[in-house]
Amino acid sequence: MAKYRTLVSLPPDIVGQIDKAVGIRQRSAFLAELARRELKRREQQSALRAAAGTWKDRDHPELARGRAQHVAKLRAEDEKRMRDLKLRAR
Repeated sequence: MAKYRTLVSLPPDIVGQIDKAVGIRQRSAFLAELARRELKRREQQSALRAAAGTWKDRDHPELARGRAQHVAKLRAEDEKRMRDLKLRAR
């Protein structure tokens, strides 16, 4: 992978904490990973903002009695299915 040098100014206390946590030789790798995670987080936030309002209750009548009840029902169905599969496997 190609690498580019860049000058980043950081306060001495932050550099000291980074060095203490990961070591001087791992400073760049640490900052690169941190940047990757932050970019991904921002991308996810942007996608969530773009999707806001697309979920309509009228499109999901199965949730009318509450999401928790619906999830419990799905889990119970899965458990029954797994029991049935185990019985058939015998």
